[in-house]
Amino acid sequence: MSKKKVVIGMSGGVDSSVSAWLLKEQGYDVVGLFMKNWEDDDDGEYCSARQDWLDAVSVADVIGVDIEVVNFAAEYKERVFSEFLREYEAGRTPNPDVLCNAEIKFKAFLDHAVSLGAEQIATGHYARVRENNGLFELMKAVDDTKDQSYFLHRLNQKQLSKAIFPLGEIRKTEVRKIAEKLGLPNAKKKDSTGICFIGERPFRAFLNRYLSYEPGPIKTPEGKEIGQHVGLSFYTIGQRKGIGIGGLKSFKNPDGTSDAWYVARKDIQNNTLYVVQGHDHPWLLSPELIATQSSWIAGFSPENQALSVKTRYRQKDVTGTLNVKGDDAFSVNFDAPQWAVTPGQSAVFYKGDVCLGGGIIDNNSEG
Repeated sequence: MSKKKVVIGMSGGVDSSVSAWLLKEQGYDVVGLFMKNWEDDDDGEYCSARQDWLDAVSVADVIGVDIEVVNFAAEYKERVFSEFLREYEAGRTPNPDVLCNAEIKFKAFLDHAVSLGAEQIATGHYARVRENNGLFELMKAVDDTKDQSYFLHRLNQKQLSKAIFPLGEIRKTEVRKIAEKLGLPNAKKKDSTGICFIGERPFRAFLNRYLSYEPGPIKTPEGKEIGQHVGLSFYTIGQRKGIGIGGLKSFKNPDGTSDAWYVARKDIQNNTLYVVQGHDHPWLLSPELIATQSSWIAGFSPENQALSVKTRYRQKDVTGTLNVKGDDAFSVNFDAPQWAVTPGQSAVFYKGDVCLGGGIIDNNSEG
């Protein structure tokens, strides 16, 4: 009986490397595919693409799988990067990893893998898939400190039916141990932290090259101007560092201390940045949010009900009531007001360990 062919995305990192080895151990016919998604200035000091490719090739050699490179730079620019810039220009803070998974890793990559004769694809994401009464469900990883289901919430039934996540049942510490035991050349390699196409570049300098921006006033909630911003795109709700207004004498407490300043609102129409003092200022707390671009994993929306929801990746699940508004939008009423709910980020719903899907936060209602 011929082995089932699986094509795995190999990035040169430890997670995808150990995933490839696990699949081989499970008896699959494994082929590695290294995706080249970015070509602009990738010979610069910040882009690790060449080193990542060398690491992926070395790993493939050690574990005994074939690997090839595929160039998705054109698809990436059209489907992910252009949307990323559009969102920034609109004053929002997008999450390109969510788009990249839906449009590149589980669309362009999946199509390419099928053309190579693959029955399924695999990635090194920390998540799980199960079939339940004919429906494919996306589930949180066993290692809740590494769970990446948040980034995968836009996947559909067809995409999930083809997906394998070998690390779903394994803890990250165990992954490192396996890599060391196998003598993989990247066993101690740091996890990448940069957005896929930015790598470790300084973010503001990178955006500068692609966005037009206009400086404008920084104001307090009372309308007092206390500084100048360098362009609204460069700030995100809840940001504390790098605002450029530290140590204003007139805003000190009687004892000489000063509460930290936070970005609270962006007035796009008037090109004004509003900042507030204190982590728990009412402008930073949202009792509800509205989201658009709904995407539900089952192919249909859940019933209106209380569910667990995340409004940012590293956040603990909080409870909120979902209210679906047509095919494309929904609102969430939180049980307790949430801090720094950020337009452009994703609101993602869970029922227990099952990820139901979500949407892009459009605006939030401040307390």
